[in-house]
Amino acid sequence: MGFKFVILWTDVALWTLFAAIAGYGIRVARHDTLRATWRRVLRDAPAMCSALVLGLFVIVTLLDSVHFRRALPSTEAQAAGKVFYDTRTESLLDLVLARPISMRETTYSAPLAYLAITKQTVTRDGQTVRALPRLIHGGAHLTDPASQWEADLWRRGGTGAIAGLGIALLASLGAAALLRRAHGGTGAAWRAIAADRTTYPVRALLLTCTVVCVAGGAVVALAGHYHVFGTDRTGNDVLVQTLKSIRTAFVIGMLSTLATLPIAVVLGILAGWYRGWVDEVVQYLYTTLSSVPNVLLIAACVLMVQVALDKHPEWFETGAERADLKVFLLCVILGVTGWATLCRLVRAETLKLRELEFVQAATAFGVPPARIMGRHILPNVMHLVLITTVLNFSDLILYEAVLTYVGVGVDPSTSSFGGMINLARSEMSRDPVVWWSFAAAFGFMVALVLAANLFADGVRDAFDPRSRAMRPRILGRKPAAKA
Repeated sequence: MGFKFVILWTDVALWTLFAAIAGYGIRVARHDTLRATWRRVLRDAPAMCSALVLGLFVIVTLLDSVHFRRALPSTEAQAAGKVFYDTRTESLLDLVLARPISMRETTYSAPLAYLAITKQTVTRDGQTVRALPRLIHGGAHLTDPASQWEADLWRRGGTGAIAGLGIALLASLGAAALLRRAHGGTGAAWRAIAADRTTYPVRALLLTCTVVCVAGGAVVALAGHYHVFGTDRTGNDVLVQTLKSIRTAFVIGMLSTLATLPIAVVLGILAGWYRGWVDEVVQYLYTTLSSVPNVLLIAACVLMVQVALDKHPEWFETGAERADLKVFLLCVILGVTGWATLCRLVRAETLKLRELEFVQAATAFGVPPARIMGRHILPNVMHLVLITTVLNFSDLILYEAVLTYVGVGVDPSTSSFGGMINLARSEMSRDPVVWWSFAAAFGFMVALVLAANLFADGVRDAFDPRSRAMRPRILGRKPAAKA
């Protein structure tokens, strides 16, 4: 069966952004000062454990950012040399989650259950009774669920957890092998890891890896036969929706920040360098923008975009392209309306930098202002840009949840944490209470935001000496002499 790649706006933006991050990593490897600064981040245990968790989220995002459409089987069309494609757009993540996606029930089901939560009229032993019916897929392999269900859960979950523990053990063996030469033998390397005497937080990383592998192994082992996080009102697996929502969170968090940077950095540097009427105009712009409630401004912009998309359905071949463009434009709107804070910081830093000796010397030698701003001012404000970018990432994820909750966020056909929480409003008030959709969205969103915040703290401590100096000594970690 053939397929046709579908290139979405957000796919291009995400892959370009990750390529730029990879390019920045190459620059860091070749730059002594940047390499030394990032080594301080690598020595921060919470930051590195958070980076490991963020890396898993990034892998899910990348898998969900390669889209395609399957070719429809048609003998007549193939004979005529024509190929027709399905209107449904899939991703590589959909292929990985093919089994849970196909396990669609008729309505709600609780996590790891084999019975529905709503009684229906069923026929048992020739009698019509009201009872909880068996699920179509969840626990369908059980012949006697009443006696087999609990044991099957423990057996499958335990097997998956043991397999995950084995993967974590292999990672530990690899880490000990890498540290063997530096510590004078494998036994010494194991003792150094156990006592946390390594330069980098290897023990913390291995513990985090163990927890992730054990939990992930149990989920993978159970997901093929049960709905680990239950199903929603239409019978779709909540675990699939939660994993699909990770990409939306990354799109909102990263692309909105990317849209903010050019406006904030350019206007901030211009205002700080030229001062006078240029500074007054820029200050007037971001002061006026800050005086307007963000939610109302964003809601007005999103509604205008919605009207334009509704009036021109011919722009799109599939619904996925329409929903993706709406998400992309939402990121642009968030970026255009959220540059004021970073612009203030860049302006203040530029005012300080323009009075330093090396900038004054460049001015005295007749270097053009544009060259000074590009060669001397911009590199010296990038630490503020980096810190603000990482810190704002988690704020924008939460912002998307709020916007979708009030009805002006992403398209309803796009999986997102905000959409899941929004749908949970009615589910939490029904009887019996359907709590698992809200719990899954809330738990994954908190994990992503917490990991981003902890990683941002490590970046801020490394790039801002003042914040590192004020960090409580008890939280510090003394690096060992050996690598």
